[in-house]
Amino acid sequence: MAWAPDYATTGELAAFARIGDSADDAQLALAVAAASRAIDRACSRQFGKLATATARYYTARWDPRRLLWFVVIDDLMSSTGLTVKYDELEDQSYSTTITDYVLRPVNAASEGRPWSELWVRSTSTYQPTCLEDGMKITAAWGWSGVPDAIRQACLLQASRLLARREAPFGIAGSPDAGSEMRLLARLDPDVSVAVRPYRRVWGAV
Repeated sequence: MAWAPDYATTGELAAFARIGDSADDAQLALAVAAASRAIDRACSRQFGKLATATARYYTARWDPRRLLWFVVIDDLMSSTGLTVKYDELEDQSYSTTITDYVLRPVNAASEGRPWSELWVRSTSTYQPTCLEDGMKITAAWGWSGVPDAIRQACLLQASRLLARREAPFGIAGSPDAGSEMRLLARLDPDVSVAVRPYRRVWGAV
């Protein structure tokens, strides 16, 4: 699985929209891609995963209530290959390795959710500072799998985009038949409900 992938296939969308041929495959692919990125924006996160561990840089923050340093990180569901280094010499060498830390929320793994913070324990020999981009954290970032609710939301939003093709003025259906639907320039209301539990608020907790 790649970073920021499509959350459904063209075949799944064709079945969902009851399209029985391949003539519209290009449009199906565009609709799936657009719906996937709309979901990313609504959730302030993506649901793919990097294939290999990759270094990313963060700025540590001091928590005066807990009396420890913490780092808000990208979504992470596997600690395999995880390394935490600090630019102690402020020369971008990141030569200091920190091993005394904890990933938070503590119950994330058991609930099938990602870790989003790393706390450096007060007992750690090495403590970071607020040096900008002073933390170099290497990990296989992302989700281990796309949640079912996100897949369903992608199909629903993508089918709405397909319907827009037949509604140049943004209104689908027939008012005479009572099936009129205005295709507003925002997520489908049911999609919004489905993805709401997956929205991420970035910043200190």
